[in-house]
Amino acid sequence: MDKSRLETKVGLFVFVGLVLLAVLLIQFSKGTSIFRGTYELRLHADNVGGLKQRAAVLLAGVQVGGVSDIQLPEDGKSVTILLKIYKGRKIYHDARFVIQQSGFLGDQYIAIIPTANQLPVWTNGADVECEAPFNLQETARAAAGFIQRIDDTAKKLDAAIGDVRRLVLNEQTLTNLSVTVGNLRTFSEQATGTISNVNALVATDGTQIDLAVSNVVFFSQDLIRLSDDAHGLIATNSTEISTAVKNIESSTETLKQLTDDLQSGNGLAGTLLKNEQLSTNVQAVAANLAVATSNLNRLGLWHFLWHHELPPTNSPPRETSKKP
Repeated sequence: MDKSRLETKVGLFVFVGLVLLAVLLIQFSKGTSIFRGTYELRLHADNVGGLKQRAAVLLAGVQVGGVSDIQLPEDGKSVTILLKIYKGRKIYHDARFVIQQSGFLGDQYIAIIPTANQLPVWTNGADVECEAPFNLQETARAAAGFIQRIDDTAKKLDAAIGDVRRLVLNEQTLTNLSVTVGNLRTFSEQATGTISNVNALVATDGTQIDLAVSNVVFFSQDLIRLSDDAHGLIATNSTEISTAVKNIESSTETLKQLTDDLQSGNGLAGTLLKNEQLSTNVQAVAANLAVATSNLNRLGLWHFLWHHELPPTNSPPRETSKKP
């Protein structure tokens, strides 16, 4: 075997080996296979994060394609991601497309999350909206702001606790609180003793209490009956009661008229009150009657008749001497 033929065989062997190696790399890589048919979907996202070409496309955790290209439009407002999906893999219209990351520091991939699998299905060249990936830095900045607010809140809480210790939990307040608790305990003990005494009283004098309650019930029943009788009496004798009230009104008017006459000097009583001479005579007669009554009481009626002759019947009465 000459040297040239040997070189040709070695070169051919190396070429075939490189071709097989390339086929194996493509077959087992994250890209699509050259032996399977695919269709294309166009994803639109605001940010792709660290997504790269040949990234896997997983449907419910199973690889159904890969990322063939990532394009940035001229306006730079969104990113277009070209997906190669294996034929025979149906992706329904209500499925969600999310850029996720495998692990904490793993590679990013396109996750297709099915929901209700509502028709229609996505076809070749369809435009689909994709959710932006989880941005760890934005989350860290938001967490930093949140931690700062927590720190400020902790400082305010610490200041509030200091104020509470200084103003509320001082020695004087705690002493007053202790005294109050002691007083409350004493009051509770006294209240418990009082309740015990009341219970003992009720237990001891239960018969008397029942009797008193029964008497109250009977008394209330008697009052009810008396009230019914009074109502019946008024309803039965309403005419007589009205007549009596009218008579009282007439008597009141008559008394008022007599009082007015006395004050004005009309009639015998009014004349007596207004005439000073008659009033003096009446007073003298009353004084004489008082003296005569005193003598009768002191000497007796028989002695008075024995020592005094009766005046003649037709002669006018003679004035008797008054004995002291």
